[in-house]
Amino acid sequence: MAETLPRISVAAPVLDGREREYVNECLDTTWISSGGRFITEFEKSFADYCGVKHAIACNNGTTALHLALVALNLKPGDEVIVPSLTYIASANAVSYCGATPVLAENETRAFNIEPSDIEALITPNTRGIMPVHLYGHPADMDPINAIAKKHGLFVIEDAAEAVGAKYKGRMTGGLGDVGVFSFFGNKIITTGEGGMVTTNDDTLAETMRLYRSQGMDPKRRYWFPVIGFNYRMTNIQAAIGLAQLERVEHHLEGRRRVAALYDKALERLGNRVILPVVEDYAEHVYWMYTIQLGEGVSKSRDQVMLDMDALGIETRPVFHPMHVLPPYEHLKTRELPNADLCAGRGINLPTHGLLTEADIDRIAAALDQVLA
Repeated sequence: MAETLPRISVAAPVLDGREREYVNECLDTTWISSGGRFITEFEKSFADYCGVKHAIACNNGTTALHLALVALNLKPGDEVIVPSLTYIASANAVSYCGATPVLAENETRAFNIEPSDIEALITPNTRGIMPVHLYGHPADMDPINAIAKKHGLFVIEDAAEAVGAKYKGRMTGGLGDVGVFSFFGNKIITTGEGGMVTTNDDTLAETMRLYRSQGMDPKRRYWFPVIGFNYRMTNIQAAIGLAQLERVEHHLEGRRRVAALYDKALERLGNRVILPVVEDYAEHVYWMYTIQLGEGVSKSRDQVMLDMDALGIETRPVFHPMHVLPPYEHLKTRELPNADLCAGRGINLPTHGLLTEADIDRIAAALDQVLA
């Protein structure tokens, strides 16, 4: 009887630090909700890690994005330039404010927003630009910030997938007016669910803290000067997050190790696949190791994924661009061929710190077989 190999998942959390110890402290002290030492310590440690003055913990990355936009006073009728090729939360957070996401093209090397496409999209209603550090590779921030400064626009880094990534030696989260991170279970560090907003702006930080907690005045309990939101992180989530952050370099090294193994193992596939590119200005953290199918591959991306699944290997498609999704297809005013190309050919291979060299070899061999 043939041996059945274990299934390889596309993502898995690595919980090998003090997570259990810190969570048990929450249980033992009964500080399990939105108060407790771990929230404060996680926020401070994360701000220090990103090199910014403030970090505000939230219950997930999407609410963190919304909170930032609310603090920036985004209103109905306003516009924010967002890459079409991104996770839908980027556009959704703009829509929550009654504003309109304006869809920009991406470049095809690292899949990030194309800076040269931005300026032509600016109108009198444009309030900001939201570059996304897709799959852990930083967007080219200098030209984006220069355009924003020229036109008086805010810049929100959607760094949900890019904890620890660097742009020209500077950490993500401090490259714009606001940075936003996600700690979902498949992210580089996790709190199960959770998010964080980072900023150097004292007023923005104070405003976000106000709106995060139902709008309650921090100096007058149960007095609500604004209509806020319940976007708070729990102490238990923060306890896991702090333990994860203590070992963030370990987690990042796990991603770099996996990427290096893929780079070597996939050489055998030649031009059947296009491997991830790392620009000179970037330190990629490989939230996902993302390949593109070569032009000569006859199978569709989806068929390749189905064939990999049949061999016990889970993969993920690159995100569908916003302009093909029902909520946002009406915003398509022109062709976006780069976004369509990357989405149609892109596959995320299993990427997490628990993968072994044998796993990577098996994945590469399976892909070689599927693309034969």
